[in-house]
Amino acid sequence: MSFEYPQDFRYLDSHEYVRIDGEIATIGITEFAVHELGDIVFLELPEIGDALTRGENFGTIESVKAVEELNSPVTGTVIERNEALINSPEDVSEDPYGEGWFLKVRVNDPDEVEDALTADEYRAQVEGE
Repeated sequence: MSFEYPQDFRYLDSHEYVRIDGEIATIGITEFAVHELGDIVFLELPEIGDALTRGENFGTIESVKAVEELNSPVTGTVIERNEALINSPEDVSEDPYGEGWFLKVRVNDPDEVEDALTADEYRAQVEGE
């Protein structure tokens, strides 16, 4: 099965993505992760104003199959969270790279994502290419 991985995003081994736009990072999980999780039933995200640290846990996502920790690809402060997903977590399956984003974060250093995986590196890792 082939999934979409936008080229302008960076990816973590743990299946989170990050899109940097200036000093704002948008964070979510990949289409591959959504597929692997199956039916998503619960999402726990930090509050606006909370600090995130790159590489550390910031919440959880629960499906009928598993509960997975979410890891931050950046260090910064949460400025927005997707409240619609808190109420309807299953909606992340519809559009993980668009309406299915989790957080927007004001990053301390936008360059810290440079060592995260590119779309091609992530695809090779998860699809074995």
